[in-house]
Amino acid sequence: MSSNKEEKMKAFGQLLDILDELREKCPWDKKQTNESLRSNTIEETYELCDALIRKNNENIKKELGDLLLHIVFYAKIGEEKEAFDIKDVCDTLCQKLIYRHPHVFGTENADTAQKVEQSWEQLKLKEKGGNKTVLEGVPASLPSIVKAHRIQDKARNVGFDWEERDQVWDKVEEEFNELKTEIQAMDANQMENEFGDLFFSLINAARLYKINPDNALERTNQKFIRRFNYLEAYVTQAGLSLKEMPLEEMDRIWNEAKRQEG
Repeated sequence: MSSNKEEKMKAFGQLLDILDELREKCPWDKKQTNESLRSNTIEETYELCDALIRKNNENIKKELGDLLLHIVFYAKIGEEKEAFDIKDVCDTLCQKLIYRHPHVFGTENADTAQKVEQSWEQLKLKEKGGNKTVLEGVPASLPSIVKAHRIQDKARNVGFDWEERDQVWDKVEEEFNELKTEIQAMDANQMENEFGDLFFSLINAARLYKINPDNALERTNQKFIRRFNYLEAYVTQAGLSLKEMPLEEMDRIWNEAKRQEG
């Protein structure tokens, strides 16, 4: 189903009207601030990410709505403070999109996604109020895996990258060997450092081979949950206890769960 522009604008206008009324008449909505909404916004963002990973279109639609509510809410609070309103938010975004896409709205040429990304980073460094350094735009609060991927991506966009992507595997092997050395020495601090270096190099490999490491790890998390739930249900149905079951038997049931996933 696809709505026309007039229908979309009408729906957005209704959302603004509803929020205005809630802000005026609902005790809970009245008392909300940027600070009180922040943690809920983070939660809603993760719920959207979960729906995206599961490719559940109904939930994606629902979670997008929840996140849109937060965006409109923050704009409403900004309007009340006479700082900005939703029009200012949209205007600022439109100006940024036009400025950072000179190959669409100007005369520059960028015929690949990589060239667009490189141009984007350069323009961010040049624009007024933009980033002063290449890595400044990476939020400090990002989860570590996502942050590592963004750091590497931004460095790549200014030319700091492997000449050939398969060169990264030498680095992965180097970091793995350094980790093994520190494990043998049982130096806790250095083991943690080398684990970090190994993770970083694996995330770099994922980036080079166009694998999203956060998505990949979450898929593995979900796979483990499914298989462990199968194991637990099997054991419970048989009237047994996981703690008392031999590891070999658990492995047999685990492999049965893998076969059933096929």
